[in-house]
Amino acid sequence: MRTRRSTRRRRPAAPLAAGLAAVLLAALTACSDGASDSGQAAPSLPAASGKDDLRGVCPATVTLQMNWYPQAEHGGLYHLLGSSPKVDTSRKTLTAPLTVDGHDTGVTFQIRSGGPVTGFQPVSTLMASDPSITLGVVATDEQVAQAGTHRLQAVFSPMDVNPQIIMWSPQAHPEWKSIADIGRAGATVLYANGVPFMDYLTGSGLLRKSQVDGSYDGSPARFATSGGKVAQQGYVTNEPYAYEHEVTAWHKPVAFQLVHDTGYAIYPESVAFRPADKAKLAPCLKRLVPIFQRSTAEYMRDPASTNAMIVDAVKRFNTTAAYTAEHAAFAHDALAKYGIVRNGANGVLGSFDTSRVAKVIGLLRPLEARNGKAVPAGLAAGDLVTDEFLDPSVHL
Repeated sequence: MRTRRSTRRRRPAAPLAAGLAAVLLAALTACSDGASDSGQAAPSLPAASGKDDLRGVCPATVTLQMNWYPQAEHGGLYHLLGSSPKVDTSRKTLTAPLTVDGHDTGVTFQIRSGGPVTGFQPVSTLMASDPSITLGVVATDEQVAQAGTHRLQAVFSPMDVNPQIIMWSPQAHPEWKSIADIGRAGATVLYANGVPFMDYLTGSGLLRKSQVDGSYDGSPARFATSGGKVAQQGYVTNEPYAYEHEVTAWHKPVAFQLVHDTGYAIYPESVAFRPADKAKLAPCLKRLVPIFQRSTAEYMRDPASTNAMIVDAVKRFNTTAAYTAEHAAFAHDALAKYGIVRNGANGVLGSFDTSRVAKVIGLLRPLEARNGKAVPAGLAAGDLVTDEFLDPSVHL
């Protein structure tokens, strides 16, 4: 299984595509041939005008640091690259004119892969050490944990709901309907050691510390060989498809519950900037963030060309873990089916509910303290998120 490490500590946190165990992923960068391949020559585009003209307002190159390889979960951001971005197979980046409605906004957009490419470093840490990164994707729990050292403020949330799940076999456990049922049964739950939500699930009593096993490395082997007797972490956009169609040792449906539905309602991967850059970036963000909103809405309506580009990029990156067109299509459909991408509580696409963020801060404060990392006193939701750059008229 392809496994993404969490951004709070160095560990595998969430498989996002079927294939190989995470232990193989550490060598992925070495698999690259070091070449840059631009693919098909990108056609010349007409210039954007009005608020879509970013020349002289945004940096000449807007760089977005991701925490994994290209995938459909972030399709709205990759949509801005058009169909033929320049592919750097060594650095695992995609670069193209930032494109809106077939028009060139006048700036270059580069999306950098993370995870194995960056040694599984948290995006907040990468942004603290590399000023060339304009924006990065970050989860609320990482923001809270890093608030005292590498604070970031999020301006747009492509996903309103965290797609992480705990899954189980409906054949082996037809009586289970929720994570709480797993807790009451006392069955083993496999997870990647250190994922923040597991501290919450055990701290809240939904699961027992004695039943959780942090040795999960992304491989499907233990789940499959147990006959589904164990439960396991995953993503609603990945494992349900992978285990039914790609994991040859299983090839059956799985059941699951979203971790979000247990009360751990983080924003999973929001676009954020360094607060010290706010004065410099504010004019850009006023134009760019609404473009992110519109692009996400467009991708949700019509994902085909962007998914094709993502699948091609993953293949060119030589990640060894296949990402098929069928898998990307499933992920896109799951984003809609399970409300992962949806309008915020105020009806605006990409917005934040500050009461929800405040609740997450409250949940994490004692958990971080137990781990020896104090959350800054007085940390407020407004320190971590803002809706000030959003266009309130954009919605799904």
